[in-house]
Amino acid sequence: MAEATEKIQFSPEAMELVQKQIAKFPEGKHKSALLSILHIAQAELGGWLSPEVMDYVATILKIEPIEVYEVATFYSQYYTEPVGKYVFEVCHTGPCHLRGSDEIIAYMERKLGIKKGETTPDGMFTIKGVECLAACGSAPMMQCGLHYHEHLTEESVDKLLDDFKKENKISRPFPN
Repeated sequence: MAEATEKIQFSPEAMELVQKQIAKFPEGKHKSALLSILHIAQAELGGWLSPEVMDYVATILKIEPIEVYEVATFYSQYYTEPVGKYVFEVCHTGPCHLRGSDEIIAYMERKLGIKKGETTPDGMFTIKGVECLAACGSAPMMQCGLHYHEHLTEESVDKLLDDFKKENKISRPFPN
C-alpha cells in the first residue's frame, strides 16, 4: 500500500481544501471529513476512486483502507471505476419509473450507443441508474455533477447532450 500511495498526491490547492475539511472536526473525529475528502480526491485525482486513491485518503485520515472502501462503494456519487467527463445519473425508482425514466434511459442508450453503466468510447458520457434523487415531483429526472435536470423528454435530452458536447468541461463537484 505505501508504495502505491506515494505516487498519488493532491495538488497544494486540493491539500489545502482537505486540511480545511479535517479542521472542521475535533481531534480523533477526523474520519468525519471522509465524504468531503472523497469528493476532492475524485475531482482531483482522475475522476474516479481507484484502490490506490482510496488508500491515499486512508493514510491522510489515519484510518484503515476498508473504512474508505465501505463509504466509496456505498454512495452513488463516488465512482470506483473510470467514468466519462459527464455522468448522467438517471433516477429509476418509483415516481421516475412511472413517469418514463426507463424510456429516457433507453433513449440515451440509443443516442449515445452505450448501455447503462457504460461510457462512450470518446470518454465523454456515462449513463448510470441511481436510486431516488429527491425530485419526485419533477420526474423523470437526472443529475449531472451538481445540477438536476427535470421533466426529461427526448427533446430535452437532445438539448442537454448538445450543450454538454459544446461545453466539454468536467461537471463533477469539487467542494470548498
